[in-house]
This record gives sequence, structure tokens and C-alpha cells, in this order.
Amino acid sequence: MRTLALLGLSVAACAPVAGEAPSAPAPAGVSGALFVAGKFENRLAKVDLATGEQVVSVESCANPHELATSPDDRYVALACYGGTTVDIFRTSDLGLVASHDLGPNARPHGIVWHSNGHIYVTAEGQQAVHVLFNPHKGKSDVSLSFATGKRGSHMLAVSPAADAVWTTDLGSRTVTRVSLRGEGAPLSVEVGEEPEGIALSPDGKTLWVSARGSDKAFALDPQTMEIRQEVATGDFPLRIAIRPQGDFAVTSDLADGGLTVIDLASGKAVRSIAVSSREEAEAKTQVTILWSPDGKRIYVAETTANTIAEVDFATGRVLRRLPGEGGGDGMAVIQ
Repeated sequence: MRTLALLGLSVAACAPVAGEAPSAPAPAGVSGALFVAGKFENRLAKVDLATGEQVVSVESCANPHELATSPDDRYVALACYGGTTVDIFRTSDLGLVASHDLGPNARPHGIVWHSNGHIYVTAEGQQAVHVLFNPHKGKSDVSLSFATGKRGSHMLAVSPAADAVWTTDLGSRTVTRVSLRGEGAPLSVEVGEEPEGIALSPDGKTLWVSARGSDKAFALDPQTMEIRQEVATGDFPLRIAIRPQGDFAVTSDLADGGLTVIDLASGKAVRSIAVSSREEAEAKTQVTILWSPDGKRIYVAETTANTIAEVDFATGRVLRRLPGEGGGDGMAVIQ
């Protein structure tokens, strides 16, 4: 089956394969740290972006997926997809400072640490979104929980005012808007085939969704959920991420090992970036993508190759490959 093979869900693909040796130091001026969730080996790692070397690696929870850093860059939150918790670590040394249990069958996945200090996380097994107040504290109540009513609520986006969230629901093949003010029932719409990637424009006026089964990205009105535009992408766009400047989005096209660049002003695909190749794609399993805070680079998780490709956005050149120990998937960065 195309989807299972490409996502590395077969028995053979679940074992990490040897990847390219991570390259050495960054181009001049690149600094900060990259945090990587190793989902196959239950690890959380920190990579020094100045040297390109992994400097810390710790055991984490079962099958960790997505990550998010706190607004002050002091903490990183890990969604424990194989369990029920959101775990909080210090970014300095990856020391565990808190663990928040979302309840039975939670399977937390998509996660956003909002500028208001709260964490928003999907609980896929509960068909819900949870909100954590003061998550870096040793003890923090899961203060709010909102039902999506849809199977497999996987990834999410949060409005700038934190009054709404949107989820992609793989099991139901929908995108759902949930009011965090309790204003009406969740609003769900079908968006292409297998919508998974999701990103909200910085001004909150356009919701972008990548539908991996349609090989398309869709622009939606965040309030009415009406589809405004459709954009053809590369093959199997598993993720979509918007540049911090709000001018471009990229999709992670797993099946051809590339990125599709979309000009958000025109709503058109303007170029493609080859991270690997179609022949290498299944062995690498390109999944999560992440912009550097300055918008100059894109980090691309090659999960079964145990590498993170660092791509220069201006030229489309792969600058180096960084360590992605244990099946690196979810990423977060501080600069």
C-alpha cells in the first residue's frame, strides 16, 4: 500500500537505516540549537547548530513525535505519542522538569507552545485538544480540554489570539475548527484526500492545509472553513510550514524527496527544492519540516536515514546533514 510504505510503517521500514554522515560546521553566522525527537528509539536530542554536532541525548517517553519550545527558549515540550504525557525539558541540558498526563488513551501528537505561555496539544486517541497552563512548572493542571469529535486529530494550528484551534483529522479525513471560547460546536470540512499538514498565516487570515493523498495544498478561510485556493505540490505533501516572515510556505513532499515553495501573495507554487531524490525517498522518509527563526534555512527530517537536512532557502542548496538519532521526526529550534 502506497501510504504505509512511504510512511515507514512496514516491519522492514520501521528499523532505521544508515544515513549520510552528518556534515561539519555551519556556514558563517549560524548558531543556536536544534532539538530532535527520535521516535524509533525513544530519544530526545540536542544538536549544536554552530558545530553540527549532537551534544546531548536523553531517554524520553514512548514514540515521541512533535516538539515545541517555550517563548523564552528555556524549555522544550515533547508530545509522547506512544503514551499519555507531555514532557517538559530544559533546553540547556535536556533535564526533565515536568510531565503532564492527559489521561487514558491520549496519544498526544501535534503541539504548539503559544506566545501566551500555554501549550496546545492534540490528544489523538481522545479526539480532543488540551490546553496546559504554566506547563514548565513541576505540577500543572490540564486546565481545559476541547473535543474535536473527529478520529485521529493529528496536527494543529492556534490563532494569534488563542481563541481558536484547527486540527487535521486523519481518521475522519477532515479539518476542524474549534472555538476556545465555547462559541458553537466544532466546524469540520473535508479538504482533499488525507489532509495532514497545517499552518496558519502569521496574521491569522489564511489557514493552509496539505493533503498528502491529493498532492495539493489548500488555502482556507479560517472562520468559514471555505476553500479559497488549491495549489498542486510535489508527491505526498505530508507537512506544510510557513516562513516566519509570512511570505512563503513550503510542503514536505515525502514521495519525491523535495519541497514545494508556495508564494502566499499569489497562492502559486513558484519553485521546487530537491532535498534528495525520488529514488532515495522511501529509504529516507522525509517528514517534518521546520524554518529557522530568521527564515533563512529549512530543517528537513529524514526519519529512517537518521539525518536532518539543512537547506538554504535562497539557493535551495542542502548545506549539510545533521544528526537525527533514532528516527528523528519532530523538531524545534532556538537561535
